[in-house]
Amino acid sequence: MSTILVTGAAGLIGRSVTAQLRSRGDRVIGIDRTASGAGETEVVGCDLRDIHRLHGLAAGTTLDGIIHCGAHSGPMVSQDNPYDLVQVNVLGTTNMLEIARIWRVRRLVNCSSVSAYGHAGPGPVHEDAPLNPTTVYGATKLAAEKLVTAYADEHGVSTVSLRLSWVYGPNRTTACMLRTMVDDALTGRPTRTTAGGAALRQYIHADDAAAGLINALDAAEIRQPAYNLTGDDFRTVEETAELVRRILPSADITLGPGPLPNDDVQQQFCIDAAKRDLGYRPAVTLEQGIRAMAEALRSSSSRPGTAG
Repeated sequence: MSTILVTGAAGLIGRSVTAQLRSRGDRVIGIDRTASGAGETEVVGCDLRDIHRLHGLAAGTTLDGIIHCGAHSGPMVSQDNPYDLVQVNVLGTTNMLEIARIWRVRRLVNCSSVSAYGHAGPGPVHEDAPLNPTTVYGATKLAAEKLVTAYADEHGVSTVSLRLSWVYGPNRTTACMLRTMVDDALTGRPTRTTAGGAALRQYIHADDAAAGLINALDAAEIRQPAYNLTGDDFRTVEETAELVRRILPSADITLGPGPLPNDDVQQQFCIDAAKRDLGYRPAVTLEQGIRAMAEALRSSSSRPGTAG
């Protein structure tokens, strides 16, 4: 049984990572800004900027690995507080690297983002494509990647960064057009936008993202500093809306033309390297993911005191 520290354990990806690790018998120390749960689902309250608290948690056990999901997750988050965004995403990653270095952790897996590319194309986009982020969020992810690689080069810490695309699932709480379309269809609300129908998306289900992160943790050898980790499905938001309409006939969706304002224009990301080196294979098709999300949201909204 290995002991794995998972940051952001209460979040969309971290929750799935924690569940998958525990299901195979690993001991998980899950941390997030706010403590939650109990017993097997316990998440310890710990801010990534609190280096002393992090060392205290590491001192009580022998850590075999770190999966670092904790961060402000997405360019739409904390736009009005870029300083905090940098503190959490960059300093927080540095603190986790220090834990890995000082406590001799076997490997640290860092959740990065395709936002580090900025505008990306033509496709397929490989990991050696230029990295020119257009948002502070993307810049923090690029800065964190560089630190992760530098710790590997200078201090011998085994690290890898995985560039995740648009992650979806029923537990997502930040802005997500796919989640909005499904939720609106289930609650009888129309979905209306003035733009964005032509925006391009390569969604990845949270369970696939978690599986890829765990594969990277387990891999005998890491051959490159960063990997794209996405789903195989690449389509416009309007094409995604059509899939939602087919799955949920009650969906009333009208999307405006063109891209979304301030949206990175990104072509399809190549995941061949992750398939080759990490044994990664997306298991959840977009249709399967939408159906599962709809069912989970139905169950959630049917419980007393809950809302989808």
